[in-house]
Amino acid sequence: MPVRSALILTAALLGGLASAQAIASAPAPVAPQQTAEQAAARARALAEEARRTSPSGRASIDQPLWKQAADAAEQAVRLAPGNAEFLRLRAQIYTEVGFWRQAELAWDAYFRAAAPAGEAERQQAATVQYNLGYAAYTRNQPDEAARFFTACLALDARNADCAAWAARTALEAGNYAQAVTLYGRALALRPGDRTLTYFRSLAEQASRYGPAATRAFSRAYAELDAGRNAQALAGFQEAARLAPNFAEAWREAGRLALALGNAQAARAAYQGAAALPTATASDRYNLALAQEGEQYGLKAVQTFRSAYTRYTAGDQAGAEAGFQEATRLNPQYAKAWAWLGRVRYEANNYAGAAEAYEQAVRLDPNDRSSAYFLRLAQQGK
Repeated sequence: MPVRSALILTAALLGGLASAQAIASAPAPVAPQQTAEQAAARARALAEEARRTSPSGRASIDQPLWKQAADAAEQAVRLAPGNAEFLRLRAQIYTEVGFWRQAELAWDAYFRAAAPAGEAERQQAATVQYNLGYAAYTRNQPDEAARFFTACLALDARNADCAAWAARTALEAGNYAQAVTLYGRALALRPGDRTLTYFRSLAEQASRYGPAATRAFSRAYAELDAGRNAQALAGFQEAARLAPNFAEAWREAGRLALALGNAQAARAAYQGAAALPTATASDRYNLALAQEGEQYGLKAVQTFRSAYTRYTAGDQAGAEAGFQEATRLNPQYAKAWAWLGRVRYEANNYAGAAEAYEQAVRLDPNDRSSAYFLRLAQQGK
């Protein structure tokens, strides 16, 4: 190759290499900075998508779309920390997903930036305080719970849940006059509510039982509301042990023990209630039921008594079926056999009546009435 041509080719190659190096070392294009408005718009869009795709009422910060929405809202606040609209958006997202501590902080920041706040925002912030209070209550932190419920009422004076739970924590703390006032406030928001009426009455009488028994009773009631029946029964029993004059503690323990099929616990509870000057006919009836249940089994006795109720209402067929079921549940239940014989005899089913009366007399030879009707049934008259 001629020298001139070689020089030209070399120069061309060196020039191309230099150009490539220049391109490679040039700075990459910079993406445009996201604005606070764009971050907020993204947060709203992600939240809306999360609502469409998440099951109703199941929003959680652990769900990817909700997490991204919260992150975008945080970005908007970082870019424009004094913007009340973005602060509210962040607080609303944390509230919707139930991230209560973050929601509380977010609402505090919003209220500092936007005064006065609207009613809707105050109600949402009150919901946050209520949930923080209830969580503290379940962790057995009554003072913390009371603080949250008080804050809830300061935000939303018409929040009946917060009024009720503020009353509950006052009651458990031994602040009976305050509890009565707060229960009255809750009842004004929910007129006729039986639980609130019940607890206001309890608050009025609580000084007779003392704070320890009252608190045990209130906690037991909360366990009952949560479906933890065994814990509730233990709580009512503890309240009655701490204050033997606490009639409602005995009764609640008895009712729950019967529902759980625990005849021994029911008998002990109704013995306590029946021993008090305030004992009722219902207390004595349930005591007899529990005592009989210890002997024959609660299910058999309850079935028998239900059948007897049908008998007195004139439902002969229903009564017969019930008495028969009671004898199936406990074949040693003489009284059930006797009443099965009676309804059959009254229906002119003498063979069936004789069969039932035979069992009643075998189990209780001193039952003269069954022995008498056994003879009549055997004679077919």
